[in-house]
Amino acid sequence: MLAAVGLLICVATAWPHPSAFAGSSINEEVYQPSSRTVIPIEQQPFYEALSEKAAAWDEVVLDHVVGDSPKTTLLNFYAVMSDVALRADLLGFSSSTGQALRREAIDDTNLLFGLAVDALDASAFPESVREDMADEAAIQLKIVLDYVFANSREPIHIPSQAGMKNRNDLRSNPTASWRIPGTAITLTSDIKGDPDNENFYFSASTVASVRSMYEEIRDLPAIKQPYASPNFYSDFIYTPGFLVPPDWYLSLPLEWRVWLEWPVGDQTLFQLAAACVLILVYAYISLRLMRLLFRTYREIGDDENDYESSNRRLFTVDTLAWRRVLIVAPVLPITYAVEQLVDNVINFTGTPLVVAIYIFYVIWYVSASIFVFFLFEALGRSAAEFMSQIRRNRSPIQLRRISSFVMPASRAVGMLISVVLIYRLLLLLGLPSNTVLAFSAVPGLAIGLGATKLIGNLFAGLSIQTDRPLRVGEFCEVGGKIGFVTKIGLRSMELQTLESRVTIPNSVADEATIVNYSRRGLSVERQPMQGLELRLPVRNPMSPFQLEELVRITKLILQSPSFLDHAVELQEQVVSLESLEDGTSQLIVFVMVELHGWKAFLKVRESLLVALEEVLERITLCEIVVGVAYSTSPDQLRLMPELLKAVVREDEQLVFEAARLVRISAFSYDFELEIRSLHLVHDDFEDSVHRLNCRILEVLADHHIQIPYPTQTLELQSNPTT
Repeated sequence: MLAAVGLLICVATAWPHPSAFAGSSINEEVYQPSSRTVIPIEQQPFYEALSEKAAAWDEVVLDHVVGDSPKTTLLNFYAVMSDVALRADLLGFSSSTGQALRREAIDDTNLLFGLAVDALDASAFPESVREDMADEAAIQLKIVLDYVFANSREPIHIPSQAGMKNRNDLRSNPTASWRIPGTAITLTSDIKGDPDNENFYFSASTVASVRSMYEEIRDLPAIKQPYASPNFYSDFIYTPGFLVPPDWYLSLPLEWRVWLEWPVGDQTLFQLAAACVLILVYAYISLRLMRLLFRTYREIGDDENDYESSNRRLFTVDTLAWRRVLIVAPVLPITYAVEQLVDNVINFTGTPLVVAIYIFYVIWYVSASIFVFFLFEALGRSAAEFMSQIRRNRSPIQLRRISSFVMPASRAVGMLISVVLIYRLLLLLGLPSNTVLAFSAVPGLAIGLGATKLIGNLFAGLSIQTDRPLRVGEFCEVGGKIGFVTKIGLRSMELQTLESRVTIPNSVADEATIVNYSRRGLSVERQPMQGLELRLPVRNPMSPFQLEELVRITKLILQSPSFLDHAVELQEQVVSLESLEDGTSQLIVFVMVELHGWKAFLKVRESLLVALEEVLERITLCEIVVGVAYSTSPDQLRLMPELLKAVVREDEQLVFEAARLVRISAFSYDFELEIRSLHLVHDDFEDSVHRLNCRILEVLADHHIQIPYPTQTLELQSNPTT
């Protein structure tokens, strides 16, 4: 905003003053010395009619200044402006009059002045400063007419309606305009944009060049004639307020007012000092609001991959959006109030007023554009949350899905209104409509050049929203990228992968192969579930009993996921074994989990991997080989299964399956003990195996059954060389 203000100051300073929109000034014939005698205004042909007009306006203030002839409009304007100048001079002298009567007199004066200003065609001024520049032009035109009427060396015959008709009858080319002889002051009924107009106005070229006319005569001696107003413009620009200074200013001592009205260019010391104080206060308030606005963006700068905090923040985004609306909203009334104070209370005039108004208009319209965008952003956020409440599903994923439909539309509407406001600002600053249309053609050309891709993405987005191969919150693979879908817009979608956020155009996603690892329920309200598949190689050869036990324990662990640090329900569990080409096997585990975000997904997968590795280790301990010495008697051999069975049954978490003499090895008789485990915690199972081994050693020692040491025979032979 501050950059825009600085830019506008430069533009407004370099912008041609509204007086430059037309070129002519008073004809030099008026100012050249002449031997002819100046005709006083009292001897002009129109003076009697002027006196009648002035007397009529003393009695009524509700008539129209403009009329159907140059004579009516010119004399009405001159009489009314003379009356306004006299009233303003009397009311601006002191405030001793009764408050009610003074207020009524001020209102009548302002009304008369407004009627006089309406006689000017001010269309040459930019719309933003048209009213203020027309007010100044009316006063300057009155002083110029004072000079023209008092210094004319020939009678001025102002044509009436019949006179205009007679003039046109004598002309080969009829005209709807009349110019005061010897000047560039023209009255015309040919008004741009109003072909049906029949009244006469001071032409746009005249109004635009009044300032240059006034500059030429402002330093000349005061005009002495009954309807002259020599101090009208200086009193207007050197005092605060509009036509009449406010009561608080008139109540100041005269000595103070002399110092306060010390001229500095076209302004006074008071006006410049008051404007500086006001602008400093305005700048301080604006900077404070900007800091608050920027702070709202820092509040959402946490880790986007942290879905827990992201989901908690999701239900506060609408509050944050409304905070931005409330932060920007005060700028509009404050800017308007400061502009009105500078214009109507401090009473800036001339070029400083034009520059100030340009700056405040830019600030107001830029702030209004930002306000509208934030407003529709907040409305979209609130609408999405309201719709999720109506559907009785306040889950973060459901809110994200609704937002993916609502937010693009609300942002598009806000952006469109903001663009309209900016174009309106350009028109108010005085740019011609064809130039604004040329600016409009630039984005139109850009859209045309990129229309193919844009339209393709829009239609692809509609196709994705209709077919719904994926939804917000689902775990998918799109174009070789795997991650969670965080947003589906009209132009593109966002995929949160493990290492980054990937934006994929809808047309690319529509043509790519989409692998959706999430599974949906029959109800649209049900949250998506992600498929989690793990494949673990069985490194050591296992017996059929061990493979069977591997599947059983894996299912037992999955059905009671107490190994997970947080409550996650593992649904639709599938446990299977697959034989590989190299003769080994691998364990296949597939589960459905409701997880949203890589952090939770990786945490569950890590816990599952650790648990399955523990299961594989446990399976190797479910078959225990107990070797006894060759000296073991047949009765002791027959007793071995019973002894091992009794030892296993001492632990309630172990189940005896079988104990058999499976082989006669080189050093022992090998019994194979098969046990089943009911443990859910791997450490508890290892403790049970530890106690089981210790007890086996004790039982074998009690029954004098020895476990042999491995032996090896080494034969040494000699030869002639050794």
